[in-house]
Amino acid sequence: MADLAESLDRVARIQREWARERPDVDVRPQGVIGRLHRLGAYLTEELCVVYRKYGLGEGDFDVLATLRRAGAPFERAPGGLAEHTMVTTGAMTKRVDRLERAGLVSRRASESDGRGRVVALTPQGREVIDRAFSEHMANERRLLAALTEDEAAQLESLLVKWLAATEGPRD
Repeated sequence: MADLAESLDRVARIQREWARERPDVDVRPQGVIGRLHRLGAYLTEELCVVYRKYGLGEGDFDVLATLRRAGAPFERAPGGLAEHTMVTTGAMTKRVDRLERAGLVSRRASESDGRGRVVALTPQGREVIDRAFSEHMANERRLLAALTEDEAAQLESLLVKWLAATEGPRD
């Protein structure tokens, strides 16, 4: 966490420099936005360490987790996958192609829509995502360890409020 503390100090240094050079501009927002940006980059890299252990990229993990969360029989139509992962159908196709080549998902014709397709976890895919998800959650707990449970709950509440204000109502 020493690197994280150093990066937070960098934000303060940047704010001080801007305040000196442009005293007419309120730079307080940089304290939040700059730190969130730096923290987001740090967290993404730390999360990807676990994904890579399982031969997955961030998007691959997202697809497998979305299928696993669907419950038995662990499948979704490609459009539903894209909706639940918030990526385009084109990007989803590339992810599914890669996962299918790795033997982690399969595709088949939809039983309810003759033109539609369904993407499903294979037994190997379910095994990989179950192991990876368990380790992922342990990693997230480690990353939150700098905060008390109350601080984490307060931060979550603030983030929920902020996201609701920026994203609008969600399904």
